[in-house]
Amino acid sequence: MTALAFVVMCTVVLFATRGLAWGSSGEVLGIRFGADGDRTRVVIDLEKSAQGRVIDAGADGRVTVALSGVATGRGLDGGGSGLVRSFRVDANGGGSRVQLELARGSEIERRFLLPPGDGVPHFRYVIDLKATGAAITPTRAAPRATEPRRAEKPLIVIDAGHGGRDPGAAGANVREKTITLAAALALKAELERTGKYRVHMTRSDDSYVDLNRRVTIARQANADLFISLHADAGSDPAIRGASVYTLSEQGAGRAVREFTRGDNWHRDLHLPGRDPSVDRILLDMTQRATQNRSAQFARVLLTHLEATDRPLLRRSHRDAGLAVLLAPDVPAVLLEMGFITNAEDERALSDERVRRRMMKAVADGIDRYFSQPQAPLMMASSGGAMGQP
Repeated sequence: MTALAFVVMCTVVLFATRGLAWGSSGEVLGIRFGADGDRTRVVIDLEKSAQGRVIDAGADGRVTVALSGVATGRGLDGGGSGLVRSFRVDANGGGSRVQLELARGSEIERRFLLPPGDGVPHFRYVIDLKATGAAITPTRAAPRATEPRRAEKPLIVIDAGHGGRDPGAAGANVREKTITLAAALALKAELERTGKYRVHMTRSDDSYVDLNRRVTIARQANADLFISLHADAGSDPAIRGASVYTLSEQGAGRAVREFTRGDNWHRDLHLPGRDPSVDRILLDMTQRATQNRSAQFARVLLTHLEATDRPLLRRSHRDAGLAVLLAPDVPAVLLEMGFITNAEDERALSDERVRRRMMKAVADGIDRYFSQPQAPLMMASSGGAMGQP
């Protein structure tokens, strides 16, 4: 095995030069790096859950993240790896501040918190960096921006289920494709009214869009969240209520098979491409994080739907290997808004005022999801194990 492959296979576990600061409860335990090519993963080991806030996003040669609720212990500093030249952890009020001095122009690609799991007894705050420019010449004190760079507004992709030659399920008076498009347009209007989001729709009229194309639209747009709207159907007309689907473990396996076909699959997923086995490991890590984010949003969404007095199915959080949920790098849910085969649900979903109120609840759920992005990402009971950075 080459030195590079070994480094990447092990996710380049590089502990702080001064070692791990094992100490009292609620401390930063250490920092590890995984580096290859134009990307570097920074894993901050924590004794307890923490929320992160970006102070410097990389524009000035430095990434700085404030972590609330965890102390620095004895403090940590040392050399980095890949896109990170060096790091330092120091006190920041009642929490900690992690500073990463960059070796190349870089930006934060994603951030997330992993809870204990898969044999790891502590929390891990993960920062993924992506190269954007040339090498940075080190200086004694890199100039700091007066304000952190504003991140682009989150991009929400709304998928109106069915359409065109695919009418979906049939109620007594309306087809599913009509309900889903009306709801999608209402959700788009609600999100755009807030001014907080960019919104893209997979279809905005009565047209047919292939299921795989819907996933491609979300991935090519680099979506932050994908929500597919549907109306359920059943043989028992008495069954009613909304539910939310996220990707099942079987579906996750199918996603891996779908996305690893051919010789150049690593390029589509922005993976190093030097060692297929390493790429599979990195793909699995990405997919696990995505599954957990999807599950987190599903729970938030159901909470807000329940608050509108909309009936929910008894098992309202379900999992399946549905095609629109297969993207390994875009958090996704499928919302069944109710049963079109139930008279009460069909009447509610056909009522513009009720539909608008429901989409307002969905928008509120999206607000909460993005305002608390660092909440612990625990899988639902139907989900699988967590990846292990």
